[in-house]
Amino acid sequence: MAVVLITGCSSGLGASTALAFAKKGDTVIATMRRMDRASALRARVLDAGVSLEIIELDVSSAQSVGVAVTDVLKRHRAIDVLVNNAGVAHVGAIETTPLEFAQEVVDTNFWGAVRMIQAVLPTMRARDAGVVINVSSVAGRIAPLPFSSWYSVSKHAVCLLSEALHMELLGTNVRVVSVEPGFFKTSLVARTAPPAPEGNDYTAEEEWVASFYEAGTQNGGDPNEVAVAIIAAATDPATPLHLAVPAFRVGVIPAGAPSFEETVARQIATLEAVSGPRPSRNTP
Repeated sequence: MAVVLITGCSSGLGASTALAFAKKGDTVIATMRRMDRASALRARVLDAGVSLEIIELDVSSAQSVGVAVTDVLKRHRAIDVLVNNAGVAHVGAIETTPLEFAQEVVDTNFWGAVRMIQAVLPTMRARDAGVVINVSSVAGRIAPLPFSSWYSVSKHAVCLLSEALHMELLGTNVRVVSVEPGFFKTSLVARTAPPAPEGNDYTAEEEWVASFYEAGTQNGGDPNEVAVAIIAAATDPATPLHLAVPAFRVGVIPAGAPSFEETVARQIATLEAVSGPRPSRNTP
């Protein structure tokens, strides 16, 4: 059975994913930034009759990441699956959003995943085994809606991070998957970073977009669908790097556009044409 470390498990997709892995029999370490929000997950664990660990981990803190990952590795010796799920949303105009709010979104959604990868990946490479699952969004694969730029920017960055990491790990048995959900019933929108002050020129339009996102999450799909997709991604080596849940890609990405997998050989061929054959890598 696998050792699975998941971030952002106080509710929503993270909590559902943690429970799904636990029901499968895996050793699950569910993490969250604030332990005072653990009661809801504990209740769901009790109702499901499963067991998992809940620990504190703030992906925006390198120290918190380091302490938590070191503790997990000390007790379990390995992390087989890393699910980077922690995230926040934000609705606001680029012009008027205070930089600290924009930075909070990008720091949590993007740099938080980077911190986790840098902490966990060395042990996966040393064992030549593991799966990194980055929970991005359909918002990271399409043109952003107005007033949702910081969230879309951060999720697009996660998609590109996943592609770059895939390229860097070619030739190893460590896989990367970018899971890209559409609208699901979660509290993500309710826990957005604070909007710009009321009364700015964009207020009415910001509220207009916010109402769209609220309706989308309230009427969205069952988070368990995403959990099932994440488990499939963790267990099936044939999973493509970009995994839309559900298939929102249809009608969004142009017909005939090559998949990421189809571009890899072209990229490597271009590199080798200029710089020669790819060097062999020393094992850790």
